[in-house]
Amino acid sequence: MPLVNLKPVLLEAKSKGYAVAAFNPVDYASMKAMVAAAEELNAPVIIQTSAKTIKYYGHRALVEWMREIAGESPVPVVLHLDHGKDLDMIKKCIEMGWTSVMIDASEHPFEKNLELTSKVVEWASAAGVGVEAEIGQIMGVEDDMVVDEKDSHYTDPEEAERFCRQLDLAAFAAAVGTAHGYYKGEPDVRFELIEEINKRTGVPMALHGGTGLSDEVIQRCIKLGCAKINISTNLKHVFIDSFVEYHKNNPKDYEPLRVLGAQFEALKALFKEKIAQFGGTNRAGEVLAKVA
Repeated sequence: MPLVNLKPVLLEAKSKGYAVAAFNPVDYASMKAMVAAAEELNAPVIIQTSAKTIKYYGHRALVEWMREIAGESPVPVVLHLDHGKDLDMIKKCIEMGWTSVMIDASEHPFEKNLELTSKVVEWASAAGVGVEAEIGQIMGVEDDMVVDEKDSHYTDPEEAERFCRQLDLAAFAAAVGTAHGYYKGEPDVRFELIEEINKRTGVPMALHGGTGLSDEVIQRCIKLGCAKINISTNLKHVFIDSFVEYHKNNPKDYEPLRVLGAQFEALKALFKEKIAQFGGTNRAGEVLAKVA
């Protein structure tokens, strides 16, 4: 089926008390594995491209790959831009066929963030595209974006409420103690902050830094209103490790398609694990009823 808008997908997830898994692909095969995993579990899925990935492959290749893969799929698939900071790139994503974009202007003061996000919401709304935005800076490393702990800061619930009241958002990303990349220690997730922000805004929350969080933390975040959970670092490790492991175990096998096949299955297993963990199994039909 055609790619779908993020907004109804997350509203449905939040209303039913689960989260939709959002994965950052690195190539055509990883995109295909994401959709294959969703199909096997009859679940919605979010494929979110980073700015780095767009710069590497180009807008046209990525959107055409996703149209081909999603067009043959019976489950709802969202094509989302993750952490968009370049307005020209964001605008081109909207024009080329992404069904959701994130404008990350969180490094700016509140009013500047609101101004930039309002501009993106205007473009996106005219094209029927969902928007994710962020207040507060989430620490860690995400592609080429680095936020040190000293530069990160928690989201102010009052600012979050003002921000979301003035904007038509599909998802709201907040700094609540999670981090991009692997955690070096136990993350200090502020559950009370997640709860307050969700009560004040009513907008489905996107939880960044999902890799490495315990299931207990994940489930608690979902119950408090997190409807989108991002997985990127975990994917990168499986992508590389599965390739290396296959060659280590089969040193004389130089048939590329067998190596790629092993990598595909390892990635699909990870995606199925996360989709199921977040509660997306057998939710595709409910979502399709909302997006139809």
